[in-house]
Amino acid sequence: MGIRMKSILVMGIIGLIAIVAIGVTSYKLSIDNAMKENQVKTHIILNYAMSTMDYMKKVQKPLVSQLIESDRFYPELQSGFVSARGTFELFQKAYPCYTFRQATLDPLNPYNKADQQEVALIQKFKANKGLKSEEGIMTRNGEEVYYFAQPVSVDNEGCLRCHGDPVDAPKDQVEIYGETDGYNWKMNDTVAAFVIYIPTAAAIKDAQTLSGTLVAIAAIGMLLTLLGIWIFLNTSVVSPIVHLAERTEHFSLGENLDDPIATKSSGEIGVLANAIERLRISLVKLLK
Repeated sequence: MGIRMKSILVMGIIGLIAIVAIGVTSYKLSIDNAMKENQVKTHIILNYAMSTMDYMKKVQKPLVSQLIESDRFYPELQSGFVSARGTFELFQKAYPCYTFRQATLDPLNPYNKADQQEVALIQKFKANKGLKSEEGIMTRNGEEVYYFAQPVSVDNEGCLRCHGDPVDAPKDQVEIYGETDGYNWKMNDTVAAFVIYIPTAAAIKDAQTLSGTLVAIAAIGMLLTLLGIWIFLNTSVVSPIVHLAERTEHFSLGENLDDPIATKSSGEIGVLANAIERLRISLVKLLK
């Protein structure tokens, strides 16, 4: 195997290793960036939902209570949970990939009943009152999702009017939801969690596309580099060496001794050419 082929082989192996490293690194970085982007999005959306709930409880609900009878209850006007969920349902029409859950241990509305995974989240919040949020990757319904959750606690007496003793709850509420579920909550107790879910499939697909593109670009660049190296070696190294080898063989046979070796190279090839030229001169003198 000639120097040209050996050089290309070594460069090809190094290039292949570099391409694999680029692909793996770009994939991991793309996944990390996608997860960070999902993190920012879920924080914004969930904080907006909780802000809607707080505004309902602190501003809208007291005003509505002054305008209607005490036993009347309009969920859309007086429930922070209903208001937050309704706002998100409108948002979800534009962004269907997001899922918002008001996961509750004992809800008025069965739709908000926490599943097994959400119960575990709420219990974790209950056990650690200082834990303000929880996020990570989980599998739901056979699909990998990124989630971000914040606890919901009973922080004012207004919550207990609707969720304390069912005898004290508005009659309209009891008629709508019954008097068995969603009651007997306690002050400062963590009763629910707001959770945002985002499928990771899209992020993984984008990461694969990006890493594949980078690998393709790197592969094309490597092929062009190898072609350039091949041309360079053939022109600047292999061809001059072959030419000098032929001239040296002629000199060994006593042929073309009067034909000097001319070279413009100042590198190693030039040194070799000058050495062979001195050999030719020595042979000419010796023969004379």
